[in-house]
Amino acid sequence: MSTTETDATIQPYKVADETFVIPYLMEAPPLGFFCMNSMIIRGSEPIIVDTGTIVGRRSWLEHAWSIVDPHDVRWVFLSHDDLDHSGNLRQVLDACPNATLLTTWFQIGRIAPNEEDGWIPPLDRVRWVNDGDVIDAGDRRLTALRPPFFDNPTTRGLFDQQTRVYWAVDTFATPVPTSAQDVAEMPDADWRDGVLLTNRLNHPWFQWLDEDKFRSHVDRTRALEAHAIASCHSPAIHGSKIGQAFELILEIPRMPMWDEPTQADLEAAIAASAGSGG
Repeated sequence: MSTTETDATIQPYKVADETFVIPYLMEAPPLGFFCMNSMIIRGSEPIIVDTGTIVGRRSWLEHAWSIVDPHDVRWVFLSHDDLDHSGNLRQVLDACPNATLLTTWFQIGRIAPNEEDGWIPPLDRVRWVNDGDVIDAGDRRLTALRPPFFDNPTTRGLFDQQTRVYWAVDTFATPVPTSAQDVAEMPDADWRDGVLLTNRLNHPWFQWLDEDKFRSHVDRTRALEAHAIASCHSPAIHGSKIGQAFELILEIPRMPMWDEPTQADLEAAIAASAGSGG
C-alpha cells in the first residue's frame, strides 16, 4: 500500500442525516495511516460517540464544537475506555455540563488508572448501558450492541434506529493510503487486505474461534440492516460494501496468524534510517 502526504488533521464529514464523523489520521509506516475517528449525532438530544485521542485533542475539540454547541450535548457514549476512544472524555464532560455519560460499571473502574489524579466521571452524571440496552434520545432510539470484533471487554457499538447508522468501534479496521471518507474511495484490494490484516493483528483471539458460533455473533449485527457503518479505524462503509465487509470478517477465523515484525526488522529499519541520514 503506497503512502502519500496528508495532514493528520482533516475535516469532519457527514455519513447520514445529522450524523458526522470526526476523523484523525496517524502515520503507521509501512502500511500508510490509521484512522482514529469518533462521531457526533445531532438531533433533539445531541450525542457524542467516543471522544477522540489525546494527541489530536486541540483539533478534535475544535471540530466537535463546530458541529454542536457543547451546552446542547445531552449524551456522551463511550464505547470502551481505550485511550484512542476516551482520550478527551474529561475535557468533553467539563465542556458539556448538561451531558450524561453512557458507560458501564467495568469502564468506570478502568478509567481511574489512566488519570494521574485518579479522576473518574461524576457518578451522578453517569448511566450504565450494557449490551442490548436502548437509549431514548428524544427524536431517536439508540441501541448498544457489541460489535463482531473487539479488543476490550467493555466494548459496545451503537445503532441509531432512525438513520440506521451503526458505530462499529474497532471492527472493519483498515489502514488507508491517504485520507478517505468512504471505503469505496480505496482500491478494493487495499481495503480487503487491510481489513483482513488489521482485524487479525488487533484481535489475535480469532484463531480460537468456532466458525459457527462466530457467524451467529456476526449475524446479530448484520441483522440490524445498517444503511451506513462508521467506526474508529476505518472510513465509512455504505451500500454494497456493507455486505462485503461482513463477509470479509467471516473469513478471518480460517486464516493464519499475521507474522509480526521481529527485532531483526527493527534493527534493519534503524540501520536504514541511519544510512539515509534520518
